[in-house]
Amino acid sequence: MPASAPSAVAAPALAWRHDGDFASLGSAFYTRLAPTPLPAPHWVARCDDVAALLELPAGWLASDEALQIFSGNATAPGSQPLASVYSGHQFGVWAGQLGDGRALWLGETVQDQEVQLKGSGRTPYSRGADGRAVLRSSIREYLASHALHALGIPTTRALCLVGSPQPVQRETLETAAVVTRVAPSFIRFGHFEHFAARRQTDELRRLADHVIERYYPQCQSANNPYQTLLQTVGERTAQMLAHWQAAGFCHGVMNTDNMSILGLTLDYGPFQFLDAFDPHHICNHSDRLGRYAFDRQPAVAYWNLLCLARALLPLIGTEDDAQDALQTYEASFESHYQVLMFAKLGLQGPPEEGDAALLWQLLHLLAAQQVDWTLFWRSLSQSVADDDFTHARDLLVDREGFDTWLPAYRGRIARSEQAGAAARMLRTNPRFALRNYMAEQAIDAARQGDFSVVHTLQTVLQHPFEERPDHADWAGLPPDWAHSIALSCSS
Repeated sequence: MPASAPSAVAAPALAWRHDGDFASLGSAFYTRLAPTPLPAPHWVARCDDVAALLELPAGWLASDEALQIFSGNATAPGSQPLASVYSGHQFGVWAGQLGDGRALWLGETVQDQEVQLKGSGRTPYSRGADGRAVLRSSIREYLASHALHALGIPTTRALCLVGSPQPVQRETLETAAVVTRVAPSFIRFGHFEHFAARRQTDELRRLADHVIERYYPQCQSANNPYQTLLQTVGERTAQMLAHWQAAGFCHGVMNTDNMSILGLTLDYGPFQFLDAFDPHHICNHSDRLGRYAFDRQPAVAYWNLLCLARALLPLIGTEDDAQDALQTYEASFESHYQVLMFAKLGLQGPPEEGDAALLWQLLHLLAAQQVDWTLFWRSLSQSVADDDFTHARDLLVDREGFDTWLPAYRGRIARSEQAGAAARMLRTNPRFALRNYMAEQAIDAARQGDFSVVHTLQTVLQHPFEERPDHADWAGLPPDWAHSIALSCSS
């Protein structure tokens, strides 16, 4: 399709709301513009579950009409695309004005879900970049959003993925792609930082009131609604971080402009699910100082919340009030993390006195021996089910250390009703996680025009607790070449 203005098509499948949506905040918050048309678009993947979330008619998502809309070549009636402006701290340094440099907000549906194209061309906030996404990174984001959602981790969703032969220059020459992603809101910490930095208090208040009214109405009755908003966002963020740490998920670029006001995993870049359990693992090769190492993620999230607190200070009132609002963050993280980790151990109900020590002794053992995170927990689950701990024991080199730990665990699991514990563990510890090498296999095939690996991985990752013996290779240790995969911010 020629690079001209997108055409309008009839799309009764998409029903937009305009009362109280993000666009109603006013022109200070965004720039309206159309996406840049994408030449010769083709489907790479689609998600029926997200289509059902948007109540799209059966089969519509596979239509050419949908392909044109989600490639940016057509505009659905009622959609008024826009790019939002925000600012933020990147790697701990104030970066000033940022914004949707390669994304466009299409609107909010009547199902209270915002729809956004990522990779749809340049915007006023592109800062000289081309505004495009490449097939490689788009496949990673598409698969990751499905993987995290299936694990119960709060995240944006991916509706579909469109490819194109259009060349895009990154480290090498690649091809373009557009991901359509869906979330209740794409508002970030950086939106608040933007208006606070410019001392635009009216706009800051309008944004905060919008977020409270739409997403946190319980804050309206508080003595200080903005303080309560900060506290609630902090607790929601703490829950997300607890999920990340329990799943062994590394985000890789936790800048404040990548932090969702709703506590959703946002902007997948150099993310990684851990292979070997190294608490200090750095998944982003652009992160030379290790700011976003795996074990630092909870502390970085708190630092980002402090940035949000400073932005909200004109509304909250005093620094003491802002600090008080974040006092619950650590306790919220610790309590949710403990619940998630005890569930991985098969424990439920009120914790016993020695449960925390049992967990930390095991984590120390796994870290000291760099044991594969996903494989160990699934093997431990099977060991409990079979009452034979050979499965898990064989993953450690220092088996004496495991043997020393095991009697206390066996006694504890017996008091937790072992058969029920095993069933819970097999529903908690996934057999499959999106390892880097799996994504690389899907990307390599897609570059040759074969999207079957993307489709198969999507199916497997949407049901990560199923055994699937036909894909047992993806449930084992990663191949040796996986350790050479390097991810950067361009990933």
